Amino acid sequence: MRRFPSLLPSKRTWLTASGLAALLTTSALNAETWIVTDQAHPVSGKADRLILLDAPSRIEVELAFGLPADPARAEHIARDRLNQGGADLQRRIATAYQCVADAWSLGITSIPAVVVDQRYVVYGEPDVARALARIEQYRRSQP
Repeated sequence: MRRFPSLLPSKRTWLTASGLAALLTTSALNAETWIVTDQAHPVSGKADRLILLDAPSRIEVELAFGLPADPARAEHIARDRLNQGGADLQRRIATAYQCVADAWSLGITSIPAVVVDQRYVVYGEPDVARALARIEQYRRSQP
């Protein structure tokens, strides 16, 4: 994780469990949180952005479903499906690939990944609240 100046007071403060939960919730609300995963690795919790790395291939499977073996016919049907999908389908495809590019640009190496402020990442934690708690713990430990 990268270093980031602590947002907590410099004096040691003891927090109750509810106080800690409120602090984590407040920090999480002020931070942009992304989840990077796929359908095979579900994550519980909410984030500002959900990136499903398998979204492009799922769209391709939708478009290719039931195509005939004849390449000319298959191409014609695929073109019809693309045209029928219109702007909505084009948006879905563009968003799916942009999400993959954004995850790649952050250097995400495994999933699930919870990313905060495009600076901190926790890999392998399917619970967003626990991942956020780990990031907060790290932030507090760094002067």
